[in-house]
Amino acid sequence: MNSLLLFLVRLLDFYTIIIFFYVVVSWLFHFNILNSQNAFLWRVYESFQKLTNPPLNYIRRYLPNLGGLDISPVLLILIIYLLKDLLIEYWPRG
Repeated sequence: MNSLLLFLVRLLDFYTIIIFFYVVVSWLFHFNILNSQNAFLWRVYESFQKLTNPPLNYIRRYLPNLGGLDISPVLLILIIYLLKDLLIEYWPRG
């Protein structure tokens, strides 16, 4: 594999992990398992939000209201996996 392709695939993997941690941390804050008054944890959560909210908000615009259920992270992860597969399949071999 080309090193640029490998870099892009790893970058997409890393972004998927960030999305997963964003979802988990938001659940932990929502269910009061983590204290939102903790400055370090809140900064980590805000950094995850700043990294993930632009594509998630774009996806949320086109999703119907599901009564408090947000499936945009799942759709974004599926889109990332599709993009990774397309990159690997159609990357020029050389």
